[in-house]
Amino acid sequence: MLLSKLRTTVFFSCRCAGKGFQQNSHQRPQLRQWLVRRNQSSITVEAGSPSTPAAAIAVPNAATNRIVGRWLLGCSGLVVGAVVLGGVTRLTESGLSMVDWHLVREMKPPQSEAEWEAEFFKYKQFPEFKILNHEMTLPEFKFIFYMEWGHRMWGRLVGLAYILPTVYFWRKGYFTRSLKGKVLGLCGFVFFQGLLGWYMVKSGLEEKPESHDVPRVSQYRLCAHLGSALVLYSASLWTGLTLLLPPHKMADTRRLMQLRRFAKGTGGLVFLTALSGAFVAGLDAGLVYNSFPKMADKWIPDDILTFSPALKNIFENPTTVQFDHRILAIGSLTAITGLYLFSRRMMLPRRAKIAIGLLTAMAYTQVALGISTLLLYVPTPLAATHQSGSVALLTFAIWVLAELRKMPK
Repeated sequence: MLLSKLRTTVFFSCRCAGKGFQQNSHQRPQLRQWLVRRNQSSITVEAGSPSTPAAAIAVPNAATNRIVGRWLLGCSGLVVGAVVLGGVTRLTESGLSMVDWHLVREMKPPQSEAEWEAEFFKYKQFPEFKILNHEMTLPEFKFIFYMEWGHRMWGRLVGLAYILPTVYFWRKGYFTRSLKGKVLGLCGFVFFQGLLGWYMVKSGLEEKPESHDVPRVSQYRLCAHLGSALVLYSASLWTGLTLLLPPHKMADTRRLMQLRRFAKGTGGLVFLTALSGAFVAGLDAGLVYNSFPKMADKWIPDDILTFSPALKNIFENPTTVQFDHRILAIGSLTAITGLYLFSRRMMLPRRAKIAIGLLTAMAYTQVALGISTLLLYVPTPLAATHQSGSVALLTFAIWVLAELRKMPK
């Protein structure tokens, strides 16, 4: 009797549960649609699971763009570190302390006293020791060696920061077709930058019997090395900002188009001014006329066209190189001030106004740093700050361009 009642109760409960399941099944399409929309905004899908196709590894979307953008901004920050460290290495005259180049073997510095003596002996065979540092001691050599070694190791860190995440993101499918080409170009440029650095150092290790000047690297190769680093930095920063910052919806009015052209020209002038600083550093041109605004009580010095042919003065005459850097710096400051005043008469998004304001403030700061560096005979901390300021100014110029870019069609 009791078993019969229990069977009846279970049967009745199953029928009720079946009806409830049929009622809930009508609500499941809405739930399924919500889950699909939810999954579309996720970053990746599981690969190799029984219910997921193996080819559907990932779909580029807003979330993956943010990850790639932050990665590129991080890489550009590492490039800034390499530029600043390279400038300090140049200012402390440490760049010629390592007289050979090995991709892996040189990652471990000398450990024992015998290894240090052997490294110091190699350095003694080259012009910088013979002409400039013939009284250098082993502890002094260790300092300049570690400066150059740190710069080279930082360069390898930059390379790994580009290449390893590229492989990972590529396999995950985070890159669009156009972004794949850009990222491959950046990785190739990192490798080229390393080779160019050693090519620059070699120019300072060469024997020049006809010259009794202080051994230094070629200013042309130094300019190429710095210029390629700035190109790598600018491209990484631009790509990262365009992935992270959505373009503003602005009507393409005539004044806005003029402002964009003005901003592009100003950015180019800032880049050229930073590049001219490589010639100033390569020729020690900051030590020839340490007065401002005039150069030895003259607006145009007498020895500005000493070399022949005249074009040679632009790249090899320290006086002309410093004069050109002054003109470019003043031109950049004037252009940025004009950009700021022109933008004040327009209705721009808040982020764009902030970027232009910071660009203007940095321009005046950079000019003040440059004048102070010149008047104080190029002290290393101030000169390194001035070089870092040029990268900061370029950063704000690129940010302004990113804020003013057109909406993609």
